[in-house]
Amino acid sequence: MPAAADWNGKFLMVGGGGFVGSINAGGMTRGVREGYASASTDTGHVGRGGEFALRHPEKVVDFAFRAVHETAIKAKALITLYYGRKPRLSYWHGCSTGGRQGLMSAQRYPEDFDGIIAGAPANNQIFLCAWRMRLLTTALKSPKHALPQEKLRLLNNAILDQCDAEDGVKDRLLEDPSDCDFDASTVKCSGLTTEGCLTVQQLETVAAAYTDIRDSSGQPLYPRLPPGGELSWVLPPEDGEPGQMDIDMFRYIANQDPSWDWRSFNLEEDVRRALRNGKAIHAVDPDLAEFRAHGGKLLIYHGWSDGGSGGAISAYNTISYYQSVLEHMGPDQDDWLRLFMVPGMAHCGGGTGPNQFNALAALERWRELNQAPESITATRVNEHGAIDMTRPLCPYPQQAVYEGRGSTNDAGNFTCAVRGN
Repeated sequence: MPAAADWNGKFLMVGGGGFVGSINAGGMTRGVREGYASASTDTGHVGRGGEFALRHPEKVVDFAFRAVHETAIKAKALITLYYGRKPRLSYWHGCSTGGRQGLMSAQRYPEDFDGIIAGAPANNQIFLCAWRMRLLTTALKSPKHALPQEKLRLLNNAILDQCDAEDGVKDRLLEDPSDCDFDASTVKCSGLTTEGCLTVQQLETVAAAYTDIRDSSGQPLYPRLPPGGELSWVLPPEDGEPGQMDIDMFRYIANQDPSWDWRSFNLEEDVRRALRNGKAIHAVDPDLAEFRAHGGKLLIYHGWSDGGSGGAISAYNTISYYQSVLEHMGPDQDDWLRLFMVPGMAHCGGGTGPNQFNALAALERWRELNQAPESITATRVNEHGAIDMTRPLCPYPQQAVYEGRGSTNDAGNFTCAVRGN
């Protein structure tokens, strides 16, 4: 907590990543420097792995939602005691698991926060882990299934060569990759294997990345990756096995067995067991009416190039949740709910596009001044530390549309519009 003279009167809680297991001291420190009283939770256990869930169903509930709620309550009480007055507004800021935690708060405890930033939310974590297991076990089938960086660059270049100009600007970024209808067989080796093509085995791995997973009845569980983010893929992982969170989801939560071998993964059976023991982790309820009635504002964002490794979360999944809210609550919700898709951004940052932006400032203006974010200016910083691009992020389904004059690296030369309108 900052000194009383430096306190802005507000509370900021910051989220974690993966299975959490530690306090987000960096996020709290940034909050205090900006005048917030700040808090974080390790969700009731220490360590990055899922061992905490072994024969401890209550700890799974803590990780799922209870720890964030209880921390918010206790933090507000401490703030009130320390400053002699309660915080006038409370905000949440998180990405990945932190994004899921934000959505969970809006769904289960709609009065905990007045504004929520949910970045790249892992909101149906079990299905996400199952999708990644399918992808990574495919990449690990044999050395021939691996996609080294030069092959990923070949694939990415082929996609951009075909689709880059569809958004009106040739900048090696896809403003909306869902507009790109790319057939990976166009880079298939037709004879001898060369550096300029992908083998049948490599294309099997690519197909796993670009394919939804479904249960035996055909019901979709988790969506594929969009094209364009291949440079952020690591297939297979460097340590030669799927990500720790994915293994531990099925080792400790689903099967409750420390000796469970990821090579035995069975989509149908392991997902069923995980849902039996850990369904509370999912934050998929589209009914946010109580959060809206409380006056809450929800700002969601996701990088289009998030994907391909142990931390991958499909941007299509976030769009699907956003659309489920509109389907449940009606189409006109942009007075309290907005989604911003970020071209070229990888998981919670990085990537080849404009990936730095101040979502918290936009949320504050929205909640406190009723200035809805019609766009958010994002920047790209090059390897020399200089800004070499600015671009507006637009409320979905709008995109940044080039006006036809001036530098395409200047956000001022773009407007937000639904393409084709």
